[in-house]
Amino acid sequence: MKKNIVLVAHDDKKPDLLEWARFNQMLLKQHELYATGTTGILLEQELGIAIHKLQSGPLGGDQQIGAKIAAGEIDLLIFFWDPLTTQPHNADVQALLRIAVVWNIPVACNRASADFMISSPLVSNTYQRFLPDYHVYVERMTSDETEPLKKVLVD
Repeated sequence: MKKNIVLVAHDDKKPDLLEWARFNQMLLKQHELYATGTTGILLEQELGIAIHKLQSGPLGGDQQIGAKIAAGEIDLLIFFWDPLTTQPHNADVQALLRIAVVWNIPVACNRASADFMISSPLVSNTYQRFLPDYHVYVERMTSDETEPLKKVLVD
């Protein structure tokens, strides 16, 4: 079963992600791949695989991915982030990781977790992701302004 996989890496982790993607090229070719800015360009050049390229992370790419996750369009997030370097868009990174957890999307933040995730039989098979039940949260909001949100979360 084809999955929608996001591949993202901070600048100092791009070589690690490229090496990992090269090693897993045959598996990755079987799926739809998304990436932010430069990472997408580098992956396309390195692998010869079409990548859906979004904005660079600091220019809104992390938020674009978050929106796709919230819309149910992403199955896996592989984000090689650099915990030792301060990022100017750290708030965006934290928001992306948060939204992935909110919508129960598997997240790999380093090579070891990415190896475990990509080698799982669930990557190639149908997987019914458990969607959190946010009805209680939605019901707490009572104003007319929240009706569009209620419709999205309840449908």
